[in-house]
Amino acid sequence: MPAVLPPWLQRGMADLFPAATAGRDPDQLLAGRLDEAAGQGRPLRVKLGIDPTGSDIHLGHSILFRKLRAFQDAGHTAVLIIGDFTARIGDPTGKSTTRVQLTADQVEANAATYLAQLGQDQDPSHSLLDFQTPGRLEVRRNSEWLAGLDLPQVIELLGISTVGQMLAKEDFANRYGSGTPIALHEFLYPLLQGYDSVQIQADLELGGTDQKFNVAMGRDLQRHFGQRPQFGLLLPILPGLDGVQKMSKSLANTVGLQEDPLSMYSKLEKVPDGVVEAYLTLLTDLDLSALPANCRERQKAMALEVTRLRHGEQAARQAQIDAASLVAGASGQGAAAAEVPEASLVAVNFPAKAFYLLSAVGLCASSSEARRQIQGGGVKLDGERLADPNQQFTAASELQGKVLQLGKKTFRRLVV
Repeated sequence: MPAVLPPWLQRGMADLFPAATAGRDPDQLLAGRLDEAAGQGRPLRVKLGIDPTGSDIHLGHSILFRKLRAFQDAGHTAVLIIGDFTARIGDPTGKSTTRVQLTADQVEANAATYLAQLGQDQDPSHSLLDFQTPGRLEVRRNSEWLAGLDLPQVIELLGISTVGQMLAKEDFANRYGSGTPIALHEFLYPLLQGYDSVQIQADLELGGTDQKFNVAMGRDLQRHFGQRPQFGLLLPILPGLDGVQKMSKSLANTVGLQEDPLSMYSKLEKVPDGVVEAYLTLLTDLDLSALPANCRERQKAMALEVTRLRHGEQAARQAQIDAASLVAGASGQGAAAAEVPEASLVAVNFPAKAFYLLSAVGLCASSSEARRQIQGGGVKLDGERLADPNQQFTAASELQGKVLQLGKKTFRRLVV
C-alpha cells in the first residue's frame, strides 16, 4: 500500500524529492521515513537555513517558518540554522551580480532581530516558532563547523561537485552566458550550506522553489559522508501585494511581521483576486472548502486570519472595523473613531510643507517620494485629498489627532 502524507504536510507543497509513488522505502518516500521514525520513537530532524542578510521578516519569508512550526507541532525537531558564516558569502540564488559581503557584526545584529521576530522569549501560542517546548527546536549557527574548516577539508568539499554542475544552476548559467563575473567564493555557497545538512544530520530540508539546487547539494554531501540523504520539501514563492512579482522589500510589495494590525489588515484586504487563494493556502490553516465562494469575502477572511495569527483575535477584529471606518470616513468621522497607529510630530519643524511632513513622520523615504505621492493623488488628511505638495501647516496643533493616509493601506494618526 502506498504511504500517505498527512494533510498538514501536503498543504501548499510545491515539490518533494525524492517522491516515490509506492512502497515504504524510508529513503525514497517521505511517508515511509515518517512511519519509520514513529516506529522508532524518534522525531525527524527538519532543517531550515536562513541567512540574516537583512533585519526584517515579511509574510513571504513566513511560509517556510509556518511549515517548520507545523513539523514542531507534530512532534518533530526543527533545526533552525542561522547562516552567520554563509551570510558573509551571500546566497547567489536569484542574483545577477556578486553580493556585497557582510561583516560578522552586521550578520549577528540581523540574526538577533530575526530570532525576536520568530518568537524567541515569547509565548509559543503567539509566535511563529515554538522556542519553549523541550526537544522542538535547535538553533544553530553554521560558524560552529564552517569557521573551523581547514584547507584540506575545503578541498574535499570542492571535489564533490564539478564546474559543470555549478553552471547548471540557472543563476550561474545566466551570468556566465552574459559575461557577468562569477566570483569563485560563490561556488562555495551551495557546498557550505549543504555541509550544514551533514553536520546536523537532517532528515528533511525546507526551502523555496528557488532553492532546489542548494537542497539537492545537501543530499549529495550527505551521501558522500555516509549519511542517509535528506528529503527536500519546497514551498512556493509568495507573490507580493502587486500580485505579480515575488514579495520583496526592494519591490515595496511586502507585509512585514512587525507591522501594526491596521496596516497589516488594510494591505491584505486589498491584494489582487488572483493571489487570494495562494495567500489563504500558504499563510493560514483555514478550511478553504468552508469559506464563502465570493472572492471578496474570501479576501476579507484571509486578511482577518493572517492578522489574527500575528496579533490575536481582538486586535484583528478591531483592525477590520477600523479599516472599514477609515474607508467610509471621507468626512473625518470614520478616521476619528478608528484606532490608528500614531506618528509623532515632535521632530517636525513648523511651519512645514506637506511633502516634508510625509517624510518627517516616516511615511515616505524621501521628500522627492513624498512629492510624487501627493502629486499622484495618493495622500489624504482626514479623508480629504492633499493636492499641493507645498501646502503649508503652521503648527503641530493644526494637525493634532488627524489621520494621514498614504495610498489605500497606510494610516497614521498625527500626535504631538
